[in-house]
Amino acid sequence: MTTSESRPNRPNRPNAPTPLLLAAFSALLLAVIVTLLAVHGWAPLGPEETAHAWAVAHRPDAARAVALAVTATGSGPVPYALALLAGMLAGRNPRERLRAATAALAVLLLGQAVRYGLMELIARPRPEETDWAARATGHSFPSGHSTTSLLVAGILAWALLTRVHRTPARRLACVLLGIWAAAVGVTRVHLGVHWPGDVLAGWLLATAWLSLALHLVRTGRLPVPPATAPPSGPHVTT
Repeated sequence: MTTSESRPNRPNRPNAPTPLLLAAFSALLLAVIVTLLAVHGWAPLGPEETAHAWAVAHRPDAARAVALAVTATGSGPVPYALALLAGMLAGRNPRERLRAATAALAVLLLGQAVRYGLMELIARPRPEETDWAARATGHSFPSGHSTTSLLVAGILAWALLTRVHRTPARRLACVLLGIWAAAVGVTRVHLGVHWPGDVLAGWLLATAWLSLALHLVRTGRLPVPPATAPPSGPHVTT
């Protein structure tokens, strides 16, 4: 005969934001930024000019080298490799791994497509090319590196939550991924190729997109292995 000690029911947290609410809030903030910049003729706002000028004036060779190394992880093959890795981590068998990797790549690619569409529609100019410390292409808003890195960080966080059960490890992984995504965005301003508003817009767009994807996962419309909750109490078998 097998018995188990019942786990205490965790109270619902009605004040915790749902994925759809977070997606709507992020989209609203993004719309506010777009409106402010449009009214300003897409020219840099005062705080953006100040941040850009400071970054250009404080760019020693060592900091530039570090920024170039960090910013390189936010584009090219690295994000796609990390998305595939997320799928491999999330799945428990070959079929689940294939399904999770496909979903991860779909979220990343579709998010990038939305970002590209906004970039072409808005066509905000970048800072003056004489201020650049890195190569850049396309228009400025939203930042592609910032959007992509946060999308990948969210996808990897979801994958790790499906496999890691210890709460400290889960928190540490999410914090480190958040720091990486933030660092990629900051390097775009430090290297002079984006205005701060571009980076903020990329983060908001990625947050909205990830929140929408999470809602689809929770409602079963995006069939992937669900994130598991960490154990919350002893389990006794006799």
